[in-house]
Amino acid sequence: MAENVSTTPAAQNVPQAASRVNRPLGARGQDAHTEGKTTIAEGVVAKVAGIAAREVAGVYALGGGGARALGAIRDAINATDLTQGVKVEVGETQAAADITIVVEYGAPIQEVADQVRGRVAGAINRLVGLEVVEVNVDVNDVHIPGDDNNDDDSNEKRVQ
Repeated sequence: MAENVSTTPAAQNVPQAASRVNRPLGARGQDAHTEGKTTIAEGVVAKVAGIAAREVAGVYALGGGGARALGAIRDAINATDLTQGVKVEVGETQAAADITIVVEYGAPIQEVADQVRGRVAGAINRLVGLEVVEVNVDVNDVHIPGDDNNDDDSNEKRVQ
C-alpha cells in the first residue's frame, strides 16, 4: 500500500538534490547559522566612505576640480554623487580607500586629513564589516571663503 505522505504540487516538481531550500530545519533564532554569502559592491563601500568624509569639520568638498564641477551640475539637478572623490578596493574581508578632499582655509590640514582617515576607516568597519587596511587622503585644494561668490559686488561699488 502507498504511504500517506502529503506533498503539494510545487514540492513534487522540485528536484530533491538540487534544491537549496529543501534542507532539514535547524535551530531558528539569532544563534542559527545560515548558509550563504554576502557580497558588498564597491559602490556601497565608496558611498559609506564619502558620507563619512563629508562629516568631518574642515572638509569643504570631495574630488578634484573636474569632479567638483560635474558635482555642481549634479547638485543643481538634485542628483548628488556621494562617491565623488572616493576610490575603493574591496576584497572578501578587507577594504582600502583613496579620498580626495578640499580643505577649508584656516582648518589645520594634517588634523583634517587624520580625522577623515579615522572617520572613513571607522565607518567602513562599523557599517560594512570589512577590515580597513589603508585610507589615503589626498588634499587637492584649499577653499577660501568668497572664492565661490560670482556676484562680485566690489565692481559695482567702484563704478558709479
